[in-house]
Amino acid sequence: MKDLKLTPDEILAKIKAEEAEKSKGKLKIFLGAIAGVGKTYAMLEAAQQLKQENIDCVGGVIITHGRMETQALLSDLEIIPQLEVKYKDVTLNEPDIDAILKRKPKIVLIDELAHSNAPGVRHSKRYQDVEELLQANIDVYTTLNIQHIESLNDIIAQITGIKVQETVPDYIIENAHEIKLIDLPPDELIERLNQGKIYLADQTQNALKNFFRKGNLIALRELALRVVADKVDAQMLKYRISESIENIWPITEKIVVCIGPSPLSYKLVRATKRMAIVLKTNFTAVYVETPNSIKMSEVDRKRITRTLELAENLGGQTAVLSGHSVSNELINFAVSQNVTKIVIGKPARPRVLEILFGSAVDEIIRKSGDIDIYVITGSKDSDNTQLIKSDFKNEINFNAYLKAIIIIACTTLLVKFLFHRLTQVNLVMLYQLAIVIIAVRYGKGASILSSVLSVAVFDFFFVPPYLSFVIADTQYLVTFFVMLIVGLTLSTLTSTVQNQAKLARKRELSTSVLYRMTCDLIIAHSLDSVIKASVKHISEVFDAKIAVILSQGNEQLIVIPDLDVSFDVNAKEFGVAQWVYINQQPAGLGTQTLAGAQALYMPLSTSLIKSGVIGILPKIKARLLDPSEMHLLETFINQMSLAIERANLTNKR
Repeated sequence: MKDLKLTPDEILAKIKAEEAEKSKGKLKIFLGAIAGVGKTYAMLEAAQQLKQENIDCVGGVIITHGRMETQALLSDLEIIPQLEVKYKDVTLNEPDIDAILKRKPKIVLIDELAHSNAPGVRHSKRYQDVEELLQANIDVYTTLNIQHIESLNDIIAQITGIKVQETVPDYIIENAHEIKLIDLPPDELIERLNQGKIYLADQTQNALKNFFRKGNLIALRELALRVVADKVDAQMLKYRISESIENIWPITEKIVVCIGPSPLSYKLVRATKRMAIVLKTNFTAVYVETPNSIKMSEVDRKRITRTLELAENLGGQTAVLSGHSVSNELINFAVSQNVTKIVIGKPARPRVLEILFGSAVDEIIRKSGDIDIYVITGSKDSDNTQLIKSDFKNEINFNAYLKAIIIIACTTLLVKFLFHRLTQVNLVMLYQLAIVIIAVRYGKGASILSSVLSVAVFDFFFVPPYLSFVIADTQYLVTFFVMLIVGLTLSTLTSTVQNQAKLARKRELSTSVLYRMTCDLIIAHSLDSVIKASVKHISEVFDAKIAVILSQGNEQLIVIPDLDVSFDVNAKEFGVAQWVYINQQPAGLGTQTLAGAQALYMPLSTSLIKSGVIGILPKIKARLLDPSEMHLLETFINQMSLAIERANLTNKR
């Protein structure tokens, strides 16, 4: 099991986070499934309790909707006057942030977090007002309905048929210090609506026919419960890590499926999805990139990418890990995420090879501790067999094996020349040196062949009786055994170190290019400079031509001209870009959607806005099949999206 004791870097990060938290206010959200459940009432009750405890608490924005029982709780609460903003002959009231900052209470109440402010005030959204107050070390109590959370917007629209316009970014929920669920059963809520305690009489019947239908209320209530459960789960994970708790706490089911280049991975993902449905939970598909991944064939890379896409299409999450050992990285990830079940595939290698070289499945089972392990077998269909045979042929490098044989032959000639000049121990060392050279230059397979071949050649030519495999002195059996074991060990270790070095160089390159792009984006303030800096780095790293298509409002897109590395976006390609923008899903080259497109198109979006679409046309199209390359590309695009959002907000101000 993973030791959850923090590393020095993690301890430093924890100290910095704690210091940052001390200088910021805490956010408490009173969350409800829908209007009328009593969020404002519960918030004011909490304020009255604070007043009794002599804690400085004031009202910044309180909206009672004319409900007498809610207004009664305002009797002795200090209310900071709101700003009056005139807009289209209407006077709107908005929170006076400067007055609150000047008053600097311990806690301020800000109702309706998702509200949009009137034009002309400092922030366009109320949650931005709240963020400023939190930065000033003022605690905030606020209210929110579940339909206003950005990531749930599409789900709410699908359930209710109503598209909610005012939303709050998910990071606000994630960073909240506390979320308190204010819950009412659907029947009781409908009764309150009929009694006129939520809307006026002329609005009640319309509400019952639309948002307040009983089925909607049940679904919204379940979503609210899940959001609160996820928040509590995140807090529990944070606590386990901070307290170095190694044991799994199986409070809720969490499933991880380990995938690889095998065709069995498709079946594993589908089986895990069925298990997740039964357990009413979600799942994560994990691929562990090891040093051996450097030698992976294009077919294998493509299969891994498609398996990860399948997991996402089935509603799961995906993660790409890097490390020397699949079992260690998988178990470490599972422990850190409080996973209760791991799904893995049944080993396909012969038992003899598993005994000699080890089995990842056996290691995972042995290290799993309190985690349940599910081993699933694959189907013996002809398609999978053909794929495996095809991959095996692709992985065999006959040229490397031929060169290994030539090097052993040359070493034998050298040993023949030095046979009467050196002892047998030194002659054996020459073969070991040849094995190391072969391992470095031609890989593990060729070096293993050379290990076996060197033992056979040494026995045949240099051990009496000569030119025979007959062994007169049984002591030579020990010599051959040690020679073989040392040769195999040297070849394996040399190959592993070499692959680790390649993987380390690859990671270092990824980190350095991402750092350079981040630095350029920090100093890029205008939208034009952000686009040029982003396109420059993405083009150089992925050796690709880039097209940027940005939104001009009202779902209209325009191709950014005059980019040095751009490609022609014709009507067909532009149609693919429009589909990506509308659906916020990748499409085109290397995907299963609109795969006939010449380029890969990915959305440029954040939790706040949809900025547009970026098209990538790589010179080597196989790079888009590498999971690690795709992960790096997604990171670049996320950084670009955030920079575009920042530039747009700066220009608006």
